[in-house]
Amino acid sequence: QVQPVESGGGLVQPGGSLRLSCAASGRTATSYVMGWFRQAPGKEREFVAAMRWSGGSTVYADSVKGRFAISRDNARNAVYLQMNSLKPEDTAVYYCAAGRVVPGWEARQNTYDYWGQGTQVTVSS
Repeated sequence: QVQPVESGGGLVQPGGSLRLSCAASGRTATSYVMGWFRQAPGKEREFVAAMRWSGGSTVYADSVKGRFAISRDNARNAVYLQMNSLKPEDTAVYYCAAGRVVPGWEARQNTYDYWGQGTQVTVSS
C-alpha cells in the first residue's frame, strides 16, 4: 500500500512560483504512476500532471504545459510539481495520487488507487 503525503502549498502572487512535494510512503512499484490533480472551489477535480516511476515519462494538462514540471527523486520515493508563472486560475487544492495506471490513462482519476489529503495553493495579489 502507498500513502502519498503532499506539502509545499501556500499563498503566492501571480507570476510567482511554488514547488509541491509528494512523499510516497510504503512500497512504490516500478509500474506505478504518480499523478497530480487539483480542485478549485466549485469545480470538479482535474488532472494536472503525471509521471511514470519506470522510465520517467510525463503527461501534462494543456492548461499547465510550459509552466509546470513534474519530477521525481527515487531515493526519497518522492515526486515534485514545480509550478512557475502561476495564475489566479491555478488556485486550488492540489492532490497527489498513485496507482498502476495503464499508459494513456494517466489523466483518468478513477484509475489511481491512493490519494493524499491535498495541499492548498492560492494565487492572489
